[in-house]
Amino acid sequence: MNEVLKTLKSRRSIRAYLPDQISDEELQAILEAGIYAPTAHNDQPWHFTVIQNKEKLQYISAKSKELMAESKIEWIKNMGLNTKVNILYNAPTLIIVSGKKDAVAPKVDCSAAIENMLIAAESLNIGSVWLGLVTFFFQLEDEMKNLDIPEGYEPYYGVAFGYKASEKNLTAPKRNLDVINYIK
Repeated sequence: MNEVLKTLKSRRSIRAYLPDQISDEELQAILEAGIYAPTAHNDQPWHFTVIQNKEKLQYISAKSKELMAESKIEWIKNMGLNTKVNILYNAPTLIIVSGKKDAVAPKVDCSAAIENMLIAAESLNIGSVWLGLVTFFFQLEDEMKNLDIPEGYEPYYGVAFGYKASEKNLTAPKRNLDVINYIK
């Protein structure tokens, strides 16, 4: 099987990382993969904020959890109240992906950039996970100013990266193959 297809099938969300920081070369390769994602109207509406400061990462998790603890959704509230939970999974690198608000399809384009970064990370044997709960942090306007996100951009997603704490091969959950319709 072709290496790209193998990488696509082997990539999994990783939620346990070694404390060692990924190398600058690996980080640049991952970011470049994101930059080369397909984009509507060639807008290239993404901006990447790379955070590798351990204290800042802990702070982002803690502030997110404060808001999560106020959620009306029980499982989110419970995660926010759980002192053992780190919503970034203690990954040494967080990339916040922001999109240009006036682009044709910024969320779609940013999603394509993230997928490229996830696949690139796997090809380098670096773990990654697309983060949803970090969006609680994005609600804090004052905090967003501290991230130097350019004017006219909105943070959409976070992605954690780091060396995998375990090298065991994870298998993909069973896939529903009955999702294709052919019209010839």
